[in-house]
Amino acid sequence: MAIVADTPRESFRLGMLIYDTRYRSITIQIIVLVLFLLGLWWLLDNLFSNLADRGKDLSFSFLWNRAGYDINQTLIPYTNDDTHFRAMLVGLVNTILVAVLGCIGATVIGVLVGVLRLSKNWLVSKLMTVYVETFRNVPVLLWILVAFAVFTEITPAPRDFKVTDEMIAAGQEPAASMVLFDSVAITNRGTFIPKALYDRSLGEFNVGFLPISLNTIAILAVIVGSILGYRAIKRNATAVQEATGVRPTTWWKSLLVIFGPIVVLLLALGFHLEIPTLGGFNFSGGILVSNSLMALWLGLTLYTAAFIAEIVRAGIMAISKGQTEASYALGLRPGRTMSLVILPQALRVIIPPLISQYLNLTKNSSLAIAVSYMDLRGTLGGITLNQTGRELECMLILMLIYLALSLMISSAMNVYNNAVKLKER
Repeated sequence: MAIVADTPRESFRLGMLIYDTRYRSITIQIIVLVLFLLGLWWLLDNLFSNLADRGKDLSFSFLWNRAGYDINQTLIPYTNDDTHFRAMLVGLVNTILVAVLGCIGATVIGVLVGVLRLSKNWLVSKLMTVYVETFRNVPVLLWILVAFAVFTEITPAPRDFKVTDEMIAAGQEPAASMVLFDSVAITNRGTFIPKALYDRSLGEFNVGFLPISLNTIAILAVIVGSILGYRAIKRNATAVQEATGVRPTTWWKSLLVIFGPIVVLLLALGFHLEIPTLGGFNFSGGILVSNSLMALWLGLTLYTAAFIAEIVRAGIMAISKGQTEASYALGLRPGRTMSLVILPQALRVIIPPLISQYLNLTKNSSLAIAVSYMDLRGTLGGITLNQTGRELECMLILMLIYLALSLMISSAMNVYNNAVKLKER
């Protein structure tokens, strides 16, 4: 009987690092890594040599010096006696505010325009095409400047809201009036909106340098609880329908769960609104939303929405026409077909490019310097950089912050994409 022995292993030789495909890729990676490290070492050595020639060193201690400049739009407490680090945080919060508002607005408008562009109504379809082609082919900076010019040149001055005794006696109306039940004033100095106040506030606490309101946390917790309760009611109704064939009446339970807890909480906190009032030469009270913020948000939203509309349209067209015909055969109306059948399947095509648009919008928010909105670029990369002369340090911090923001947005959207994508066996 013949015995087949195992093939003896070939001993390792240096020549295998080049000629053997099992080791060649490792050799190439090591060479590339060494070249990269050498290039990085050369750049850093050149950098520190140039800094030494100018009498500078790499230091971030300037962040703890007094900033000495004002910021007109702040979401966290700030005065010009605070440090440059505090000013950087204010700019970071302003950047996040514009990015979040812009992503929400662009998504709503983009989905609506993308769906309407596929409408069978010729006029509606062409109007949406004009919108998309107009906004995506003009630089976003121009749209921001146009929006800023509209807010500052067309809107009335605060004095136009003034009502004098002579005007009342003559039966004359002021040149401008507040909107939304006399609660919002749109002026060339900014938009004044009501401010939420609480007679029995829960207070706040600080996380590092950021104050966190317990009132806001309580309201968000109640809203999340109400949504979970509403979904539980719907699941229970569906289970009853599947078991008995009859769907129970749940509308009054849903309304009670959604609105009951939040109304009770607001009454317990003593919630009321502070309406802006005209006094002297300007409005007082309420919250001032600067025209620069409005112009930046509107320009970024309308510009990005044009690209999102094309992404939504492409995602819908990627779904087989048989899906639509099958839903029509089951008796579903076009609106229900779109919301229940087409859009859920199109999400797997829509979400990946949608992530790129969110990242672009966040990075384009650095154009805020054009309308004097004090975002991260305006504070750390603008006034702080000019005052301290620390160009390299400011740019490094800016790059790291924008990189961290982009990675967080991308990670959150990838988690959502994995949650809604089709599960294949």
